[in-house]
Amino acid sequence: MSELACLELSVLLWIAHVLVQVGAANAALPLSYLLSSRDVAMEPKGVMAGRASRALGNYVQNFTAFVALDLAFIALHLSAGIWPTVWILARIVYLPLYLFNVTYVRSIVWGVSLVALMIMLIRLASN
Repeated sequence: MSELACLELSVLLWIAHVLVQVGAANAALPLSYLLSSRDVAMEPKGVMAGRASRALGNYVQNFTAFVALDLAFIALHLSAGIWPTVWILARIVYLPLYLFNVTYVRSIVWGVSLVALMIMLIRLASN
């Protein structure tokens, strides 16, 4: 998959994370609050709302580095190899693993995505 296609998919995955987080939060908040002006902040209660928020936060942390690296490859007309694809696939798998509390495997998948970022950085620095 090209660097550009992975960048596009990474934005779609960000949208998916946001929608999952919003959906979980909305399910955990009363309708009267959701329809109000929300002058007083209310934290959604519930396991899924918390997991979705943490998964989104984790994605945003990794997304920033991925976008910077991927854009550098695109701008410099260099190939990042398979690593953007590995990163995006790992991040796609990560979300349901986090939401459904699949321990160990989730951490391994996160590690794979981190390795992909590190290899992208090494490849970029070596060009």
